[in-house]
Amino acid sequence: MDRADLIIHPRYIVPIVPRDQVLTEHSIVISNGVISAITPTAEARLLSADRHLELPQQTLMPGLVNCHGHSGMTLLRGYADDYPLMTWLQSHIWPAESEFISEAFVQDGADLAMAELLQGGTTTFSDMYFFPDVTAARAERAGMRAQIAFPIMDMPTAWAADAETYLAKGLALRDHYRHADRIEIAFGPHANYTVNEPTLSRVATLAHELDAAIQIHLHETKHEVLMSVENTGERPIDQLN
Repeated sequence: MDRADLIIHPRYIVPIVPRDQVLTEHSIVISNGVISAITPTAEARLLSADRHLELPQQTLMPGLVNCHGHSGMTLLRGYADDYPLMTWLQSHIWPAESEFISEAFVQDGADLAMAELLQGGTTTFSDMYFFPDVTAARAERAGMRAQIAFPIMDMPTAWAADAETYLAKGLALRDHYRHADRIEIAFGPHANYTVNEPTLSRVATLAHELDAAIQIHLHETKHEVLMSVENTGERPIDQLN
């Protein structure tokens, strides 16, 4: 083996493969920026490396994945707690977002969120919020992996005025990150109650054509389901079929 960049000697290693095992007396060899081997520590100590890192009390494991979040909203943490979802959104969060959300707000919130994620061992996250271009850029700067779901709604916000604008800006963002190693752009229709059926249908068609992922808020509360049945005769999930 050529000289390694870094060899890490932790107390335990939890590998992806083999599954359901915890390795002791093993070390991880990193060459050219990637893991090149997991080898017994006795053998690893004989290898040449730019650096040997001793972690005698630590466990080394793959990074955690946060499957859904709104990193910019970190700055709204604790705001209007303990309200039903629709009251929280309509009477508190949406008015606050209309007044305060900006590129600078999202940048600060995303930076704080990513610092907390990394501190807790999360290296990959999925995010759906306004100014997704800002969050994508900050994730890239932080070296994190991220699925950035650009928001789509049938109402104006600080980021876009209507569904057409959301889609146009989101597709441009996807094109910008088409060849990125760690950033993936997905469609993020907010929910059935904020996106009409023609827009949802168009999102489904575009996502299928582009082989892109979709994230949507669905069946979060009993009220949401009952409201959908009353208004459309269908549960939210049935509307998506």
